[in-house]
Amino acid sequence: MQPLPLTALIPTLSAACSLPGTLAALRGQVAEIIVADGGSSDGTAACAEAGGARVISAPRGRGPQLRAAAEAASQPWLLAIHADTRPGPGWQEAVAGFIAMPENTTKAGYFRFALDDPAPEARRLEAMVAWRCRWLGLPYGDQGLVISRDFYRALGGYQPIPLMEDVALIRRIGRQRLVALPPAFITSAEKWRREGWHARSARNLFCLSLWFAGIPPAHIARIYARRR
Repeated sequence: MQPLPLTALIPTLSAACSLPGTLAALRGQVAEIIVADGGSSDGTAACAEAGGARVISAPRGRGPQLRAAAEAASQPWLLAIHADTRPGPGWQEAVAGFIAMPENTTKAGYFRFALDDPAPEARRLEAMVAWRCRWLGLPYGDQGLVISRDFYRALGGYQPIPLMEDVALIRRIGRQRLVALPPAFITSAEKWRREGWHARSARNLFCLSLWFAGIPPAHIARIYARRR
């Protein structure tokens, strides 16, 4: 299969350990990879260049970094993906089918959440995310997002906010314009293992509740950082 007409957008911050696996999974599958780095100190930029990505600098924060990467993209479709997430088997075929349908130029696709850990806690978390997506229409950034560049721009793109940039964009897309793609996007479980399965999940839910309550993202980011 030819590379997809996608620009992969990857925000990074000291991601030299996880980024090579993500780039290896994308290389040759998409037409362009842009890594937007927020000031890494561990050689992330060198890893990105060695992995075939174009590297740009951006203000720290996933929102500003993803926005900068999208503005630099040359392809008609965008794929937002985290540096510790790898596309699973069948993802390229699923995306090819999605972008081939004209009606999907005003929709966005996301993937099934999966973790690279055999623990029962991982399976429970995956089930909870599946429930959240099915009933609340709220996939997160670690599930990837495929969206046409024109539709992305019409929506105003990622907001330059330090946290909840994925939720903000998903809410503007709307449930009726979201398409669940069957393949998994596999994310590292290292953060859950380090911080505790229940503690990290509870913190994420708490921050989401604050966002829906109208608390400014900068305040939520400070709370998020304190609880790590």
